[in-house]
Amino acid sequence: MHGNKAIKLLSGSSHPELTELIAHRLGVQISDVEAITMPNSETNILFRESVRDSDVYIVQTGHGDINDLVIELLFMIDACKHASALRITAVVPLYPYARQDRKNKGRAPITARLMADMLERAGCDHIVVLDLHAPQIQGFFNIPMDNLIAGPTVEYFIRNHYLQTAGQNVVVVSPDAGGAKRAAALADNLDIELALIHKERRVANEVSTMVLVGVVRNRTCILVDDMADTCGTLAKAAETLVEHGATSVMALVTHGVFSGNAQKVIENSKLDLVVCTNSVPLKPELAACPKIKQIDISATLAEAIRRLHNGEPVSYLKRNKPL
Repeated sequence: MHGNKAIKLLSGSSHPELTELIAHRLGVQISDVEAITMPNSETNILFRESVRDSDVYIVQTGHGDINDLVIELLFMIDACKHASALRITAVVPLYPYARQDRKNKGRAPITARLMADMLERAGCDHIVVLDLHAPQIQGFFNIPMDNLIAGPTVEYFIRNHYLQTAGQNVVVVSPDAGGAKRAAALADNLDIELALIHKERRVANEVSTMVLVGVVRNRTCILVDDMADTCGTLAKAAETLVEHGATSVMALVTHGVFSGNAQKVIENSKLDLVVCTNSVPLKPELAACPKIKQIDISATLAEAIRRLHNGEPVSYLKRNKPL
């Protein structure tokens, strides 16, 4: 338990707005730390206050200039370790390189494991992530890792925006077999039906055919996934659902990465709405898109930090949305 020691909340460069929301909920100030890019492109971390004997939480999500942000996080952890911090926790809502969790072809690196090794080596004592793309990545760590889930926040959103109006005429849909477990858990908790889309790829990042399992005719469909990246899968899935008689289709994802021409894909798709958490920041043009909506996940992250600091169980957050 570290409740008798001060919480020091540090913000990386990736998502200062999220850190501010977490700080507001915790009732603490963000520590005065700055990451400076030197003229030769090296990163320099400058601490303007002490972290000695403090319980330190560094918020840095895996989005944007990913390699620079990873290095920045490692340097901040190392700086805290050499400044005698009591405990260092990295709060990384979107874990970098989570999709590179195995050797899917010859001579491929297992980069998710390398990330774990680097964080540990830098001096991290604890990791907090949100909806890890591959849960088995937890096994790459020799230090505690808490994989928070956005499920309770997502369920709250669906209950208040869809079940009250559409009633039980709503079906949860997994856009691929990999997300079936997540979608099934959501459907069970909401007591609504589940459908599944099986996709076949001939080329990486390009879906060739989709097969629907389940009934969606005359129903509101909610596509559930952990991440929206290029959005090709979601767009193709929405098209498949509409072809099978769905009245409307929305997507609900944890991490809205929206890389490449994702916005154009969404705008030209059969999707009525794409809802994501604010685990990663949205570019202004994405935030202005009427088909994209963000919901706040800072309450879950802040409550996890409070519970870790006070030595309370974090498992409570797997079933409950903080107020």
